[in-house]
Amino acid sequence: MSEEIQMALSEASEAMEKTIEHLEFELTKIRAGKATPSMLDAVKVDYYGTMTPMKNVANVSTPDARTITVQAWEKNMLEPISKAIMEANLGLNPQNNGDLIIISVPMLTEERRRDLSKKAHSEGEHAKVGIRNARKDAMEFVKQSQKDGLPEDEAKMGETKIQELTDRFNKRVDEVVAIKDKDIMTI
Repeated sequence: MSEEIQMALSEASEAMEKTIEHLEFELTKIRAGKATPSMLDAVKVDYYGTMTPMKNVANVSTPDARTITVQAWEKNMLEPISKAIMEANLGLNPQNNGDLIIISVPMLTEERRRDLSKKAHSEGEHAKVGIRNARKDAMEFVKQSQKDGLPEDEAKMGETKIQELTDRFNKRVDEVVAIKDKDIMTI
């Protein structure tokens, strides 16, 4: 296989891998009824005028499947952390007891589970679009290389390898979404 084909495959694979990583990150934001510290990853706290990620101002833990506790490193940060959680619009209600913030994660209704499942599938479709875009870029590179002198049989082989790579990554997207969907729908 020529160097051009290898390069196109390598770049496409790298872009597709990043798409999978992004999908997995986005799916962690969709809560499945169990409390996880990652539910607060997107929350930014006003730390002396600077919007700072939650993990940089507090320790977030889950003592059980229905509770998240937030232990601020500075007691005067409890109120801004509580406010930031409310403003993040996660559907969580933080309780400040003076030492730490306790968040009870409510049970999901069947309707809410279906909505979250649809959202997970939507994220999967976004990932597939990203994979198709990486495939399109790789195919265009191969076609351009063919115009620049790459033999036709090598170009065809490259296109076949790119399609195989695309199919493999699309299957991974389906697997990741199916795992999250099962997690969401399990009571």
